[in-house]
Amino acid sequence: MNIDLSSVGMEKGQQYETIITTINKNGDKNAAPIGVICKDKNKVMCRIFKTSTTLANIFSQKEFVVNITLNPMLFTLATIDNIPDEFFEKFEEITGEHSFVNLKDVDAYLKCKVISIKEAVKKSDPIRKSEANLIVASVEDIIVNNKCVKVANRGFYCLIDSLVNFTRFEIVDKEKQNYFLDRLKESKRIINKVGSKEDKEAINLLQKTLENKGYLFD
Repeated sequence: MNIDLSSVGMEKGQQYETIITTINKNGDKNAAPIGVICKDKNKVMCRIFKTSTTLANIFSQKEFVVNITLNPMLFTLATIDNIPDEFFEKFEEITGEHSFVNLKDVDAYLKCKVISIKEAVKKSDPIRKSEANLIVASVEDIIVNNKCVKVANRGFYCLIDSLVNFTRFEIVDKEKQNYFLDRLKESKRIINKVGSKEDKEAINLLQKTLENKGYLFD
C-alpha cells in the first residue's frame, strides 16, 4: 500500500493535534490528546511524557493509532479523564497479530508501528522536571471515513484568536490592551513552534500592523 500522509492533510515538518489510542496486554483501552509531527510521507513522530499510560502501552505493544478528528467532546474527554469504552470501535484480539484500537466516528485514523523510542528532554521545555520519550513510527495504514478530513493545527487557531483580539484593541482600555498583547505574544510563540509557513507570515504581518499603530509587541 502506498502510504502518503498528505492524503489526510498532513505536511512534512508540521505538528498536528490528534488523539492517540492504545491498549495494554490486559485489553484496557486508553486515549490521550497528543501532538503528532509528520516526519515523512509515511512516518510520524511524537513526544510523550514518561508518566503517561499512553507511553507505557506503546512500550508494551509497539503499536498505536493516531485518530484525526475535530470533535471537541472527544478531545475534552481524552484530556480530563479517559474516553468511555462505547466511544471505541471493536478491535482485533490482542493475542492476534495486532493490538490496534481506534475511536468511532473520527474523520480518519492511522495505524502506526514503532520504529524507535528515545530519551527526549528539551532544555527549553517549561515542564523541565518531566522526562519524556520521542517516538518515531511508520504508518502502516490510513483509514479515511470522511473525504473532507481536516487535521487540527494549533497554529491556525492561535492566529484566529489573535485576529479577534486585534479587532478589539482600539475599543478597550489600556489594561485590556496589555492583556491582548500578552495573548498575542503567546500565540506567536505557539505559531512559530507548530504553525505552517502561512501562519507564521500572517502573525508577523499582524505584529507589524500593531507596531505601526504604536503598540509595542516586545
